This record gives sequence, C-alpha cells and structure tokens, in this order.
Amino acid sequence: MATKRPAPLLNGNQLSLFDADTEPAAVAPSGENASRRELLLGLHRVGYELRRARRRSIGFVVGLDGLRVSAPRWVPIAEIERALQQKADWILRKLVEQRERARRVQAARIEWQNGAQLPYLGEPLVLRLDASVRGPTWAADSRVLTLPLAADATTTQVRDLAQAWLQARAREHFEPRCAHFASLLGVQMKRLRLSSAQTRWGSASSDGSVRLNWRLIHFTPAIIDYVVAHELAHLLEMNHSPAFWQVVRSVLPGFEQAREALRQESIG
Repeated sequence: MATKRPAPLLNGNQLSLFDADTEPAAVAPSGENASRRELLLGLHRVGYELRRARRRSIGFVVGLDGLRVSAPRWVPIAEIERALQQKADWILRKLVEQRERARRVQAARIEWQNGAQLPYLGEPLVLRLDASVRGPTWAADSRVLTLPLAADATTTQVRDLAQAWLQARAREHFEPRCAHFASLLGVQMKRLRLSSAQTRWGSASSDGSVRLNWRLIHFTPAIIDYVVAHELAHLLEMNHSPAFWQVVRSVLPGFEQAREALRQESIG
C-alpha cells in the first residue's frame, strides 16, 4: 500500500523580491536537480526553473534571471503548476517589475569617457577631460565636471577620479543632513562612514555608528533625506516595527514617496 504524502505548503516567505531595505533573496545555482519548464499563466507563456530540494513547501523566487521554483522531490508537476496558477498575478507583476528594473540598470550604465553623463543629486552631470586643469573642477551652472585627464585616458582612470570626486561630495552632503535629522530626533550619531555595499543603502548600529552608501549622491536630496532619516531613526528603534516608521514620519512626513522611488533604483 502506497504511503500517502502530506500536502505541500505554499511558503509565502519565499515570495521574495529585491528592494532598497532588504538584501536580495539567495537563489541556489542551477544544478543536476534543476530543469527548465514552461506554463501558461493567464495569456502569458512563462518559463521557469524547477529545482527539487529537501523541503516541505513549494517556494517561489522572482529575480533578475526570472522565475525559480523549489519544491519537494515527491510533489508532482501538476501540483506545482496549480500552485503557480494560484500566484499567477503576483508572479506576472514581479516579472514585469524585474524586466523594468533590468532596463533601468542598462540605461544607467555609465561609459567612463569624455562627454559621459551620470546623475548627481538627481540631475545629469557631464564629464569633460582636460589635461591642462590642475584638479577636478565643477561648474554648477553648466553641470560640467572637468577632470585633469588626457582625452585618451582609460575608462578606469576616468571612473576612479570621477568616483573619488563623487564620494567627497557625498560626505559633504550627508554630514549636514545627518546633523539636521539627529537634532530633530534627539539622537547622537557618533560616526559616519561611507559604504560601497552592493545590497544596502545604509545601516545603523546601536553604538551610534551610521553607514551610508556613497552612491546615494546620484539621487535627489529628497531620497537622500529619506535614507538619512531612516538610519538615524534606527538609533531609537532597531527594527522596522510600526513604532519605527512613526519615528521616521515624525521628522519626514510623507517619506513613503521617497521610499518608493528608492525601491525602483538599483545599487550599481
């Protein structure tokens, strides 16, 4: 007599996506237990990778490489695809979001050369190379950053010098904003460090240390203020509870708009 298997659970914790406040969900690489499949979700034919694993639940992850599904070895394909149909709206929405995210990342790629454009405080900045100048020179009216490099400088030279200038501007901008929000919140920030993290815009420690990703200098002052207020609020509430969000709201009413705008951005 065959042993009856328990019904698999739909693990909602695996319905993961990338955003500015959480690290990307870890996705196991393809292996011998993985296979490529397709199914029709609504009017859309969707490809997905199915990976068999030792687990009790069916998990879904929508990432930059598409839909991945993990399921117990004993769950039949028909049951897995019924679970996918149940989550069809969510899956299709997240696939569209990831596709748009990939387009934004591609559009934001910077060609480190003379005439390149990159965002600085939410507006375009133009790079100019001129070996005759003695140091990086910023013309605010024309938004041109002139670097002391020859026209045939390598992309690495251009990138490193431009990013060094941006990091210096980041500290200049972040420090007074940190002081502003620390005063409003009644907290003491003991140390500000710039971060180059690939998965986080900022972090705060209970000892009063705050890290802010220098790449925030690409974004508007409103988005920077949101991240600063967010991290300093953690000095009062080391969590993301309703109490924490109320602390943020107390110094930055309407922060949700900047938070949502940041969630559409990528760290690159």
